[in-house]
Amino acid sequence: MIVQLLEVRGIRHVALIDAQGGIVSSAGGGSDISVVQAGRAVIGSLQAALGQSGWQDLLLDVGDGPILLTPHGDQVLLTAFDDVASLGRIRFAVRRLLS
Repeated sequence: MIVQLLEVRGIRHVALIDAQGGIVSSAGGGSDISVVQAGRAVIGSLQAALGQSGWQDLLLDVGDGPILLTPHGDQVLLTAFDDVASLGRIRFAVRRLLS
């Protein structure tokens, strides 16, 4: 399923991470998945502060390049890509895959 995302120009790595931080599925060159647990902590903190219950995605621009975290049930899809300028294309591809 997620291997299709590698066909989108700019995507280097994708991984579906379960609620415990384990890899359900991945494709492409490796990326540090520990960022998912940190991202979940940030999202939880923001949700508590803002009184929100859901989230759509979180963009992190780290040393290796941007990473988009997108919820999928109790899992999170990590999408590592080459440039923040590609964000619109990446979001569109991720939403199309997950819908």
